[in-house]
Amino acid sequence: MVQKRKTPSLGRGRPRQYDPQRALTQAMDAFWRHGYAGTSLDDLSAATRMNRPSLYNAFGDKHRLYLALLDRYIGVTTVAIREELLAPRPLQQVLTRFFRRMLKMYYSPRGEARGCFLIATAVTESMEDQRVRAKLAAVLHGVTSVLEERFRSAAASGELPRNADTAALAATASAVLHSLAIQVRARVPRASLLASIDSAVRLLCAGARGSTKRRRNAKS
Repeated sequence: MVQKRKTPSLGRGRPRQYDPQRALTQAMDAFWRHGYAGTSLDDLSAATRMNRPSLYNAFGDKHRLYLALLDRYIGVTTVAIREELLAPRPLQQVLTRFFRRMLKMYYSPRGEARGCFLIATAVTESMEDQRVRAKLAAVLHGVTSVLEERFRSAAASGELPRNADTAALAATASAVLHSLAIQVRARVPRASLLASIDSAVRLLCAGARGSTKRRRNAKS
């Protein structure tokens, strides 16, 4: 009688040595690809190469691990957003660099189109999970607030008209950002997304100083 070959179990034997930061990145990749509900503990064990007891001892249960990854992503993203939007550059250049940097973050280092971690995982979970909903709402509000801060600065410096509706501009720019995240997830070609960024920036900067002169020169 031929005996079936047993598949080695990650739950047995001596715990593996692991790099916590690498394990977190691998766990995030699993959640990013499959969503929170679609990622099982077995998926996380396979992704991190850690057995279940080691995974639990290091990061807690699945929910605690996911919340930690949300905080990790929010921290990195917040730094990037503030670096780009509050840089001392002309408004058009600031917005272009901002959208392009965010777009780059929506692809994995291997070039996989995965979108925003929050949009890909937290939107669905926020319907039932109050803690996830609070984090998602705080991020959405925070992004719009920093955008409005940059538009107010542009209006104060004369780069935009003094009476520019900075709240509406910020809400529009935020909507463009979230649309990019969804379109990346839907595998819209990057060239099309870059073209959309250029169009959005032109629209948002339509009232900026010098835009009237540029339009006049384009017509002549």
